[in-house]
Amino acid sequence: MHPNPIFRDTLAPENIAFARERGFGVLSVNGTRHPMLSHVPFFLAEDAAHADLHLVRSNLIARACKPSLPACIAVSGPDSYVSPDWYGIEDQVPTWNYVAVHLIGTLEPMPDNSLPALLDKLSDHFESRLLPKPPWLRRKMSDGTFDRMARMIQPFRFHVSDIQGTWKLNQNKSDAVRHAAADHTAAYGIGSDVRALAALIHGVPDQGE
Repeated sequence: MHPNPIFRDTLAPENIAFARERGFGVLSVNGTRHPMLSHVPFFLAEDAAHADLHLVRSNLIARACKPSLPACIAVSGPDSYVSPDWYGIEDQVPTWNYVAVHLIGTLEPMPDNSLPALLDKLSDHFESRLLPKPPWLRRKMSDGTFDRMARMIQPFRFHVSDIQGTWKLNQNKSDAVRHAAADHTAAYGIGSDVRALAALIHGVPDQGE
């Protein structure tokens, strides 16, 4: 997380809501030779006490998680390069604005018989956003197909002990300068979901309020 506290004063409910809505992140654990990483969808519980996910059984993290491992899930949001010229004031430097939330905790395997319910919960979490499309359901699969595919993956529960967020949105700039940066980000940003990032920058409360 960014060391400047001005970028880390977002309230816990906002960090939780962001991580739950995004539902996808980089799972990281310490390995013997190097960190082990895996990109995973997850379902964060309503109280944010745990997140459920699954890994392919051949995944190095899955093999190492016996019986549990300290871990982190890094959840990334919109981001963009910010040119100093966009501020309209002198003596600025290039930077990168972004949103990121880290879930910190412990990963442990779940019983294999919990996998169908976990997958149903995950798919419903995302399918419910695709309305009016009828949601995908397991029963649409041919007999035996789901069971064959499910044997290749393993369910896990990530117990959350801490949630940290960075929302770097030019909060350290004056209102006019910040809004100028947001407008240029929307028009010329280099990154991911630059218009969404610009909207977040514009949404920072003006310092005069």
